[in-house]
Amino acid sequence: MTAIGFHASHEQIHPRALLESVIHAEQVGFDAAMCSDHFAPWSERQGHSGFAWSWLGSALQATELPFGVVNAPGQRYHPAIVAQAIGTLAAMYPGRFWAALGSGEAANEHITGEVWPRKDVRNARLRECVEIIRALLAGAEVSHDGLVRVDRARLWSRPEQPPALVGAAVSVETARWCAEWADGLITVNAPTEHLRRMIDAYREAGGRGPVHLQVHLSWAPAQADAEAIAYDQWRSNVFAPPVCWDLDTPEHFDVVSAEVPMSRLAEVVNISADLGHHVGWLEEYIDLGFDQIALHHVGQEQRPFLDAFGDRVLPKLRSTPTPSR
Repeated sequence: MTAIGFHASHEQIHPRALLESVIHAEQVGFDAAMCSDHFAPWSERQGHSGFAWSWLGSALQATELPFGVVNAPGQRYHPAIVAQAIGTLAAMYPGRFWAALGSGEAANEHITGEVWPRKDVRNARLRECVEIIRALLAGAEVSHDGLVRVDRARLWSRPEQPPALVGAAVSVETARWCAEWADGLITVNAPTEHLRRMIDAYREAGGRGPVHLQVHLSWAPAQADAEAIAYDQWRSNVFAPPVCWDLDTPEHFDVVSAEVPMSRLAEVVNISADLGHHVGWLEEYIDLGFDQIALHHVGQEQRPFLDAFGDRVLPKLRSTPTPSR
């Protein structure tokens, strides 16, 4: 059965409130959780950006849920530090933690003052980071001179079983590339045919492990409120690559999104006051064969969403027959 998780959005919600939300998500029946890892929000209206790794320790201790995080090693994070963070959480909470690795966005990475590389260079850097992180989690001493540099690094506290390193992708081409190195795949909601092509490309290229989907949604008891929440909080997130990769600051995103129409927003966020519509959308994703779906209500108030979905959406999804995979 597809696991239904809660996505904790650090760029939108104070970390204490976000901890309360993930505790409540477990109480109302969510199966899992994952979180973002941002230095800056996408918009000044979002207004938060808690440190994911500190928060994850609290969240893993406060719940029994399995957790994932989406991280970009190589610029803001040295891969040896990412390996140490992954290794510590996985050692403390065996079998409950995974990390998705991607090439990052300038909005978070520019803070180092280093040049923001081309996409092909970022992918090459990510691949080096993945190999470094794997070697460290396996107990090796690592020295490396390339797009990142490592000198005689070794992890002294490690999990018995290294956690999954999942590939983050939004395109068919990247999904196929992730199959070369990843223990799973994660992407975001898109038209079902595009998602099907991504899964097929990953599997046909030899991709192993679970496939994850993060679903952006907006719900409120009234349609106008669901639309207003989405427009206020997520209209800065409608831009396809390379724009979303290369803009530097929340101010930039706010300027370019000032005139985004609601119709464009509805292409990237499932917006409806009708819980039946949300059930239908999620059933389509389940039918594609996703192993875990993390629900991201794009509003800053999470409890009404959690209560409504826990009571009226999750039970219906759990009665949906699981497709053969």
